[in-house]
Amino acid sequence: MQASTFTVKGNTGFGLQNRRILQGISDLRSRNLAGKSLRMTERNSCFGVSMDSASMGIELGRARRTVQSVFGSSAKARSHRVRAAGEDIEDAAPLKVQGQSSGSVLPYVGVACLGAILFGYHLGVVNGALEYLAKDLGIAENTVIQGWIVSTVLAGAFVGSFTGGVLADKFGRTKTFILDAIPLSVGAFLCTTAQSVQAMIIGRLLTGIGIGISSAIVPLYISEISPTEIRGTLGTVNQLFICIGILVALVVGLPLSGNPSWWRTMFGLALIPSVLLAIGMAFSPESPRWLYQQGRISEAETSIKRLYGKEKVAEVMGDLEASARGSSEPDAGWLDLFSSRYRKVVSIGAAMFLLQQLAGINAVVYYSTAVFRSAGITSDVAASALVGAANVFGTTVASSLMDKQGRKSLLLISYTGMAASMMLLSLSFTWKVLTPYSGTLAVLGTVLYVLSFSLGAGPVPALLLPEIFASRIRAKAVALSLGVHWIMNFFIGLYFLSIVTKFGISTVYMGFALSCLVAIVYITGNVVETKGRSLEEIERELSPAI
Repeated sequence: MQASTFTVKGNTGFGLQNRRILQGISDLRSRNLAGKSLRMTERNSCFGVSMDSASMGIELGRARRTVQSVFGSSAKARSHRVRAAGEDIEDAAPLKVQGQSSGSVLPYVGVACLGAILFGYHLGVVNGALEYLAKDLGIAENTVIQGWIVSTVLAGAFVGSFTGGVLADKFGRTKTFILDAIPLSVGAFLCTTAQSVQAMIIGRLLTGIGIGISSAIVPLYISEISPTEIRGTLGTVNQLFICIGILVALVVGLPLSGNPSWWRTMFGLALIPSVLLAIGMAFSPESPRWLYQQGRISEAETSIKRLYGKEKVAEVMGDLEASARGSSEPDAGWLDLFSSRYRKVVSIGAAMFLLQQLAGINAVVYYSTAVFRSAGITSDVAASALVGAANVFGTTVASSLMDKQGRKSLLLISYTGMAASMMLLSLSFTWKVLTPYSGTLAVLGTVLYVLSFSLGAGPVPALLLPEIFASRIRAKAVALSLGVHWIMNFFIGLYFLSIVTKFGISTVYMGFALSCLVAIVYITGNVVETKGRSLEEIERELSPAI
């Protein structure tokens, strides 16, 4: 989630290393007080992802070929059995044979991912622009106000993540996207034209609300329109587009050194995908699951026809009917999320984002430049390229394995690699015998950590949550889980520096390693495997109708 945007300027080397690292953070803090929270927020997205159009084309090409192969041939009889929440989903009962499909979900996934691009772009754009907009607005010496400009997005995103769930349940997924374009567009316009600090903060607050809504509804919509067989692959496309948004923000900032007023153009460019998102969603089909739940049966059939082809209408409608059989429940209220029926599965969703943050990804992002410089690499671009390459490679591998290896196994592999990498980072700062190699080991540990994160802990939670939540709680439960994510971002940004100051970076890194081990134990005992299962099958077993 961060290229040069997400790095801390400073030097390292320990005991002296610890003091230098802290000094590096203090220097950064004087310029971008709340940038930490922003960088952490971007963590899930990309961490310095360097994604070009060619690699994105390969990824989408793979998804397209998968769709064609899945729907272009008869499906093999498969059997599955789902056990209770907290246990693995295993094979047991055959699926229906699928016929040739004339539909395609890819264009609509692409439209939804404009929201993911904006998510990444608005998180990344302020870091490069902050110094220049601060001079224009007369706050170059006021780090507190600069911090508010950066961190206001987090407050807005927290509100937006909950608002998105409510809107998605009430008005539907596509209409929520269209409504989301309003704060995204207005916020970008205010930031572009701001002549005062107040206007800039209001603009950032509105864009934060917009990206908070996007963070909730993009994975939700994609999961509900994606065919079961490639839902994992398409779910990771959301992550890749967030990375692209951050990358675009970095590239767009390049002219700043020669044109200080360019920062206004940087914010203004976000208007383009915002408008395209609204237009595209006006012509995109609504989620068949949401329509069916609202009793709009004929509209659900029309939506299925557009997404999968008329040949699939009977089959998909049969799945929806089987899911709803014996239950005509309305959308759940917020208190229903904590009922005995849903409490465990909702707690799993919240825990996924809690563990993700406690695993230390943001600390690695903060110290990446300092760590690389300790190895003699002084270029921010080089540091970002290494971290970004690891993240892109890991995300690409994860997308190809998501529907083969499975979500749970990738999470376990990911956290195991992260724990080992954190231990390596901690020891590279403290073991005297490793002192001659501390820089090299620190670089190796950082790259391995980001690679491990991108294999599972990064992309899986946003994909897994819409799968395990029942349809009547899906939007609100996803919003609640994302709310935990934003809150953790805020508090880690607020207290991280003081914790490092008190305990030292090596101790903190070891604490993150222990958090990863806790995550492994929790995932083993509580997280279900969902690959190859329709959302309706998962719902019937994990949240049966009462």
